[in-house]
Amino acid sequence: MPTTPLDFSKLKVFPLAQRESLTRAEDILIDPARSPADCGDRNLVIIRECADRIREARRRGKSVMLIYGAHLLRNGAASILGEMMRAGWLTHLATNGAGTIHDWEYAWFGASTESVERNVATGTFGTWDETAVNIHGALLAGALDGLGYGAALGRYIVEDGTTLPSEAELSAEIAREPTHPLTAARADLLGTMRNQRWPGGRFSIAHNWKHASILAQAWQQGVALTVHPGIGYDIIANHPIFNGAAIGRAAELDFKLFGGAVEGLDDGVVLSVGSAIMGPQVFEKSLSCVNNIRRSEGRPIVQGHAIYVVDLQDGGGWDWSQGEPPKANPAYYLRFCKSYSRMGGAMHYLQCDNAGFVHQLLHALRGT
Repeated sequence: MPTTPLDFSKLKVFPLAQRESLTRAEDILIDPARSPADCGDRNLVIIRECADRIREARRRGKSVMLIYGAHLLRNGAASILGEMMRAGWLTHLATNGAGTIHDWEYAWFGASTESVERNVATGTFGTWDETAVNIHGALLAGALDGLGYGAALGRYIVEDGTTLPSEAELSAEIAREPTHPLTAARADLLGTMRNQRWPGGRFSIAHNWKHASILAQAWQQGVALTVHPGIGYDIIANHPIFNGAAIGRAAELDFKLFGGAVEGLDDGVVLSVGSAIMGPQVFEKSLSCVNNIRRSEGRPIVQGHAIYVVDLQDGGGWDWSQGEPPKANPAYYLRFCKSYSRMGGAMHYLQCDNAGFVHQLLHALRGT
């Protein structure tokens, strides 16, 4: 029997003020100056070695990439990462769609997270009007300036909104140059403006908690932050405004920017913190693309890099410095370890709280 697509125009959405938010920005933010949480003596040795590798990588102009999951933000690490960016220790950050949703909600609403179990049962999970509308608006407007997901949303937070062209201007540009590279982006914005009844001109929305946003701090510091979402993975799909083309267009550019950071990774450092799926999956494809191009140009593949993987799981009880386990071992199926162990360079696994790790790392980099 044929399946009829769900009509998303029928979705009822609600203001964020009606949601019971489980975390507040001011409650979770960690002061970088305070003493970091204990990560264990063994991990502390590895963290200090990691700090040495980062210093040497930056001295030589090499990439230092931080790939993180949403929980790093939710655990209060935004100010710590801001300090690391300001000091020049990080050259590229990458996260998933959830990392940006919580980021924007903290920046504007000062609170985020909800009960998935309770709200799915009532059909209200993720159906929050402002979150979907503003993130889509940021991406649609940013596309006209050639910005990917991370840069578009970071700029939107820092600048407290965006400026939209008029419907007449968009229509004229599409008619005048139908084969222009921006035509599809202009058409998406035009359609959304008509459906949402957005006027052209300045759209202002004050983000009073910018200090709680990693995206905003990356934009302010000029550090690339790329976003690698999945279609249907994130709550911004639970809204009539949902536009997979806008999300995909922004994510396509960000994947290419991620590749640019991997291109500079020889003798550099990768930090994968609390990203069990997105990080290893995106990194392995990007590294393959970079190595493909290098081989076609007669250059050596990426080498000499160090990879530090951080998660709360125990790593399957396997010593990952010895390579990956056999398929009969359950540890073989830990994607966040196995994929990185295959990526060349030296891979180190730390069972550690993610915010505790970056906080300890900041202090090690400072020599405090």
